[in-house]
Amino acid sequence: MITLRRSEERGATKTPWLDSKHTFSFADYHDPAFVGFGALRVINEDWITGEAGFPPHPHRDMEIVTYILEGALQHRDSGGGGGTIRPGEIQRMSAGSGVVHAEFNAARERCHLLQIWILPSRQGIAPSYEQKTLDIAAITNKFARIAGPDPQPTEVRLVQDAEIWATRLDADIEVIHPLAPGRRVWVQVAKGEITLGEETLKAGDAAAVTDQDQVVICSKAPSEVLLFDLA
Repeated sequence: MITLRRSEERGATKTPWLDSKHTFSFADYHDPAFVGFGALRVINEDWITGEAGFPPHPHRDMEIVTYILEGALQHRDSGGGGGTIRPGEIQRMSAGSGVVHAEFNAARERCHLLQIWILPSRQGIAPSYEQKTLDIAAITNKFARIAGPDPQPTEVRLVQDAEIWATRLDADIEVIHPLAPGRRVWVQVAKGEITLGEETLKAGDAAAVTDQDQVVICSKAPSEVLLFDLA
C-alpha cells in the first residue's frame, strides 16, 4: 500500500530568517494522521537565510540527521561536536542523555536542508557526533545506504533498526529497493519528479510504503530522493 504525503499538505513555520515545512507533527504544528512513521519522527525541510540560524538549544534521546541540498550549515554542540556540512555529506548527532547545539548559516546565500529525527532504540546513551562524505558514485542512478546501525565508512551510525538510503537520478532512470518481510519504507523526494507505482511525486512530496516486497522509483526529471527503511 502507498500512502501519499503531498508537499502542500505539510505544516509550516515562517520567521524572518527561517522557512520550514514539517512532514510530521512538529512544535506548534500537530496532525494526528502524521505524528511519525515507525521510528521516523521528524522530516523538516528548512530554508535558512544567510548569516542566520538556530541559537543554542537542548535535545535528548533523539538521532538527529542533517542532509544539505544547497548551501552550507555550521554545527556546534556541547559535547565538542562541530563542523560545516555541505551537499554530498551527511551529519548525525545522537542527543542521548542531553546535549545543547546550535546551527548557523555562515554564508550570504540561503541554505536548503532536510533535518531528520529518528527515535533511538536506547535512551540515555552518551551524546555523540559524526559527519561523513558520501560516495557520490554509489548514489548516482542507484540507491546506496548512507546511515544505519552498522555503518560502513561513508555512512553514519543510527542507534535504531533503521536505515537511510539516497539516490541522485538522471531523467528516465528506474531504481529498485528490495524490502525484507516486515519492513516498511518512507520515500521523501528532495528534488525533481518521480513516479512511485501509479503515483507521481514532486519535490517535497513523500509516501509511506507498506506490505510490499520492493519499492520501484522512476525519475521523470533529474531528481534526488531519500528512502527510509524501517522496522
